Order: sequence, then C-alpha cells, then structure tokens
Amino acid sequence: MTQTSENVTWLTQGAYNQLKAELEHLSGPARTEIAKKIEAAREEGDLRENGGYHAAKEEQGKQELRVRQLTQLLEKAKVGEAPADNGVVEPGMIVTIAFDGDEDDTLSFLMASREYASADIETYSPQSPLGSAVNGMKVGKDAEYELPNGKKASVRILAAKPYTD
Repeated sequence: MTQTSENVTWLTQGAYNQLKAELEHLSGPARTEIAKKIEAAREEGDLRENGGYHAAKEEQGKQELRVRQLTQLLEKAKVGEAPADNGVVEPGMIVTIAFDGDEDDTLSFLMASREYASADIETYSPQSPLGSAVNGMKVGKDAEYELPNGKKASVRILAAKPYTD
C-alpha cells in the first residue's frame, strides 16, 4: 500500500519488493528483449513501412517511461508499517461507505495510489474526489464530494480497516 505526501511515498515492504522486482525486470531482461525485437525488425529492410519496427519502438518507449516512473517512485519511497487500526480513513485502508447514508447502498474500496491498485478490490486515490472527501475522517462521519457531472454526493463512513497484502 502507498501513502503519498509531497516528497515521500510510503510503501509496505511487500509493495516495495513488488515494484523493485518490476523495475529490475524492465531494466534488465525486458530491455534486452525489446532491443532484440527492434534489431530483428530493422533487418527486414525499409523502416518507413515496417510495422514490426514501429510497434517495437513504441513498446520500448512505454517500457522506458515505466522505468522512469518506477525509478522516481522508489527513490522517494520509505518502507513503513500499515496504518493504525484507529477508525480514521487514510491511505492503506479498506474503506466502506454508504451512499446518502443508505446502509444498503455501500461500497468498499482500497485507498491507495494506482501503483498499488489491486485486482481484488476497487482502488481510489487519496487525490480522487471521493478519496479526498473521506481522507482523515473517522468512522461514522459524513462527507460530501463533487461528481463528474457537477452534482454533489454524500457518503457515510461505515468502516476503515488496514489493508494487508
């Protein structure tokens, strides 16, 4: 899980290890593999009409962008503990909310950055409208945020528990 302040990104040891492994793969074996693809496509001849070459170059660009993103993220990373189980919403928590106070219309989500998005549960950034509305609030409190259409939505915080990976 991650918690971002202005200059530091807090990561659990598991998240740090996962991102570090991705960076090592992209910087090593994946970089070598894409270079081989580009070289093989280059040997096919005319580069102006070589779809394989252009696809490989595009893939290389995306890969290098991800390497830069991971490098910057890990440079600012501090490995820490999961947030305290004190009923306060913060990054690294599984948050359960009820829309308009209706306890039958609920949503549970992980409050975290996109680097730690999980396939198992929906993830909302602390900077998202919903995330920023509930961040720092206690269980039982109501919050309001603006929807993309400009209307307001209100939620009640039902639970906030630390996420364990």
